[in-house]
Amino acid sequence: MQRFYDFLRGHPTGVDGFWAVLLFGLSLLWVVQENQGVVAIPLVLLLSVSVALRRRAPEKMLLLMLGLGLAQLALDVEPNPADFAMMVIIYTVAAEGGPRWASRLALIGGLLAAPLSQVRWPEGGIGIAGRVGYAVVMGVPFALAWVLGDSIRTRRAYFDQLEERATRLEKEREAQAKVAVAAERARIARELHDVVAHNVSVMVVQADGAAYVLDAAPDQAKQALETISSTGRQALAEMRRLLGVLRTGDGKESGEYVPQPDVGQIEDLVEKVRDAGLAVDFRIEGTPRPLPSGVELTAYRIVQEALTNSRKHGGPDVGASVRLVYFDDGLGLLVEDDGRGAAHELYEDGGADGRGHGLIGMRERVGMVGGTLDAGPRPGGGFRISALLPLKPAN
Repeated sequence: MQRFYDFLRGHPTGVDGFWAVLLFGLSLLWVVQENQGVVAIPLVLLLSVSVALRRRAPEKMLLLMLGLGLAQLALDVEPNPADFAMMVIIYTVAAEGGPRWASRLALIGGLLAAPLSQVRWPEGGIGIAGRVGYAVVMGVPFALAWVLGDSIRTRRAYFDQLEERATRLEKEREAQAKVAVAAERARIARELHDVVAHNVSVMVVQADGAAYVLDAAPDQAKQALETISSTGRQALAEMRRLLGVLRTGDGKESGEYVPQPDVGQIEDLVEKVRDAGLAVDFRIEGTPRPLPSGVELTAYRIVQEALTNSRKHGGPDVGASVRLVYFDDGLGLLVEDDGRGAAHELYEDGGADGRGHGLIGMRERVGMVGGTLDAGPRPGGGFRISALLPLKPAN
């Protein structure tokens, strides 16, 4: 049965043609019974054809119907079964959502059909009042046909609007999901860069130092190896925390996470960098207090990346300093070194050329919390990174 319904929906003109043939057959019987003459046959034929083509050209069929109605009045062809096509056309024009003039013309034509019919073929023996009442009653089906069609048009427009809105919302959700995925990928890339660049740099420096003093100073080599071991464990722990959200299994490790680094761990970070051979002067100004988690992580990562850059680009015997300044409305960071500084292309345009990934990550982190960051050569030699992290993100 469903296939039959689908077939009917897929062939609307064929369905309308069937009803048009049926209507024409009934009208021919009326012509024969009422002895209307040959002139009535073309009228009922064209009225039936208008039913067959009503959905292909509703406005044209409306004009044809109006012309046939006037011809019926002029040629004295009495109301007949083919006139049912008028109500069908009125409904179709109102329902198809075409030009509003066509819908209004159909309504006016339908309301005038019954009164004009009474004027042309008055009912006998009921008086003027009866004729008026009869015309009103006969005009009700035409009005109902128009009201039904207009209601269908309004309903279709409403559902089309809902469908369009649903489609738009779906596209917006897809766009938001893509943005969220891109942001998460960028966040993971920043975290991986910070973890790998810092910890591997420390491990490389310690390994080189251990190889250099292995024979001359075994104790120092042993201490360097211990530093490499602890640094590697820390890197693994941070990567486990970072990538833990990507696990989908039910293993025991799925819930093993390490807290995000914060400002309180910067001092431990500085101690590890000192143990790795970089002289760092660390100071805190102002009154320390709890900060938003995003600001805490951003501050830690900036100091971590800045000290990593000092160790990588500062050259031998480089020294660095770290300042944390607590303001009433934010946290200030200043990391400087007295080395030879990074290559110019690594910080030009904020590392936008793709080589200065660390500086790009810094700027992205600072931008996410609504802060500002400046990076560049330090007067007198070396490199300087300064940042201001507000307590509340910028609007």
